[in-house]
Amino acid sequence: MERDDLIVNDNYSLNAHHSEEEGVKIRKNILFVTVLLTAITAVEVAMGIIFKRAETFTWEMIKWSFVALTLVKAGYIVMSFMHLGEERGNMKKSILVPYLLFIVYLIYVALTEGFGHLFNHNSLH
Repeated sequence: MERDDLIVNDNYSLNAHHSEEEGVKIRKNILFVTVLLTAITAVEVAMGIIFKRAETFTWEMIKWSFVALTLVKAGYIVMSFMHLGEERGNMKKSILVPYLLFIVYLIYVALTEGFGHLFNHNSLH
């Protein structure tokens, strides 16, 4: 039986819209992002294994570094695999700015509710 994706006479198998050089560039970019994301994940896992919670100052730094590394990973995923890195500046801003505002809002809510709970908690008992 003949595979329909290998038929040369049909346009189905020749539907690529880029040259071989562009294909190599795309594959290199995907490989780079995959290796980078794997390396960042390995660093996060190693940090989780190596550092202990008993070290208060170090644990705070570890938590913030987890947040930073996760944001880097999320940025690379959005820019590469969701093709936002190939868009124009205004399109990037129109997509990223609402998310950044939402993150700032969530941080504000978490801080105000957290501080409100800390300061009002003693008066309830």
